[in-house]
Amino acid sequence: MIEIIEYEGITQIKLSRESDGKPLYWVAAYLVDGLLIDTGCDYTAAELVSFLKGKKFDLVVNTHFHEDHVGGNALIQKQFQVSIYAPPESISIIGQKPFLYPYQEMVWGYPAPSTAKPIPPFIRTDHHAFDVLATPGHSAGHIVLLERERGWCFSGDIFARENPKFIRPEEDMGETISSLAQILVAMPSQFTLFTSIGRIVEDGREALEANIRYLQELAVKAQGFHQQGRSVEEIVQNIFGGEHLFAQMTNGQYTTENLIRSVLKMTDTVTPDPFRGMGPEGKFAD
Repeated sequence: MIEIIEYEGITQIKLSRESDGKPLYWVAAYLVDGLLIDTGCDYTAAELVSFLKGKKFDLVVNTHFHEDHVGGNALIQKQFQVSIYAPPESISIIGQKPFLYPYQEMVWGYPAPSTAKPIPPFIRTDHHAFDVLATPGHSAGHIVLLERERGWCFSGDIFARENPKFIRPEEDMGETISSLAQILVAMPSQFTLFTSIGRIVEDGREALEANIRYLQELAVKAQGFHQQGRSVEEIVQNIFGGEHLFAQMTNGQYTTENLIRSVLKMTDTVTPDPFRGMGPEGKFAD
């Protein structure tokens, strides 16, 4: 399944495996001035290639190695013979069959191995210059692309929403905050986020600042409970009212417990109002 949205000269390509005529989970690739940012999953590779035929299309950048971002690589290389660039940490992973949990295989499928080159510090197209910024946190070697003059940030998975309720076990919220702060420093006062889940966020600065505040405040709250001797499970219950349904849906990979364990490792989390954003009984609103 594929949906196309045009925005300020950027083509957003939303891709998802289809089930009973409905998308299982959207992931977005972006085509701008001959540059394709991410390639979706294996199940949508043929649709993506079909869409790209006849388009101005010179090169590919993968923001990181996850299967929903590199699944079209191999077929695109076969059909178009274009270069694919990726963070150095991602290249060996992209070049082999990954390990996937059952939910990943069902929703995104196994990406065929592909060959990627180390991404340079800058990507230049005919009309734009993109800075490549290392933004670890969601995964090792994650990068974002910044077009500062136009105020565009192609954020991959370093930002999805302002108030995440669950994360994968390898995600690091301390590193994520540092990465978001780097984007804020690098970008002009007004900029737009182009996310991999399909959100186009016109006030990118406000969104990233809200995300940072939320994680800092969550860390203060969680660490307070931890100092009282509460277990991680008890902290999840006290703050969120229990584990998120995604834990069962993702074979225990996307969990609120992972989020709490990560923020408990954070330091320097003091904020002027550590309870902002919380509803009654100290729980965060959905």
